[in-house]
Amino acid sequence: MKKLLVVYYSQTGQLTRIVHSVLKPIADSGQVEVVIEELQPQEPYPFPWSAIAFADAFPESFQQRPCRLKPFRFDPNAHYDAVLLAYQVWYLSPSIPVTAFLTSAEAARVMRNRPVTTLIGCRNMWLQAHEKVKEHIVTLGGRPAGNIVLMDRAPNLLGVISIAAWMLTGRKERYLKIFPKPGIADEDIETADRFGEILVPAIDSGDWSSVQSELNRRGAVRVVPAYILFEQRISKIFNIWAKFIDSKGGPGDPARRTRLRAFIAYLLAAVFLIAPVATVVTSVLQRLKRKKINQMVSYFAENRYRGKT
Repeated sequence: MKKLLVVYYSQTGQLTRIVHSVLKPIADSGQVEVVIEELQPQEPYPFPWSAIAFADAFPESFQQRPCRLKPFRFDPNAHYDAVLLAYQVWYLSPSIPVTAFLTSAEAARVMRNRPVTTLIGCRNMWLQAHEKVKEHIVTLGGRPAGNIVLMDRAPNLLGVISIAAWMLTGRKERYLKIFPKPGIADEDIETADRFGEILVPAIDSGDWSSVQSELNRRGAVRVVPAYILFEQRISKIFNIWAKFIDSKGGPGDPARRTRLRAFIAYLLAAVFLIAPVATVVTSVLQRLKRKKINQMVSYFAENRYRGKT
């Protein structure tokens, strides 16, 4: 019997539901033994967040600085035929606990020479985060074998407000009863088992050559062209803010609270003032860089890794 290692971290429980939906046909197949590792930080991240705690996670998340994890329960010396890594996106990067796993000696042992499928649950921006994850996988000797992305369906501005209300209150409901329900739609989670069906024969046979194209035919990856340029610009701004805040100390250091508050003010301004203008600019740039954008859409959809540029 083949063996699949599944590694993930879920703060709200949403990603847990997604993981188990995808795994259902794999577990039911009788062909694959599934070993699940839910990552546990030594110091749990709060949920719901406070605004300061949410901002305080930014520099370490964006710069991919790992947290301390509780000891893994899986055996890193066992043989696994494939790995499924599920992650949330925090500030254009994988969540800090997932970064901690990807920088561990155990990850190097289980990923080397193994096909690694990634499963992303996010609001809408995942491209920059996935580049970072693919870099880790390749550096560890693994092979990006498939990618599945489940996104919030809400329009960008409405989605920001809905998600912020959920993160800060812990209530997954329509904010003020007028905004969309936050998070990934229940229907999308419940039907994610169709992706697991595609993974079963690949795990069993070891042939992953056509997995991404088959996943894409079932709607596994949707690349929004506007977000390619949008994420690139935001990444440059985040880099400046991360270094600015980081220079005042590490996580929880009172010395950086003033800068964290400034960062929160920037985020609010970016959402309500800068984003609408940036959307128009991005629309113009898309037309001017149509060929390049189309190439990038294909690149992300195919789940290739081109290396650092």
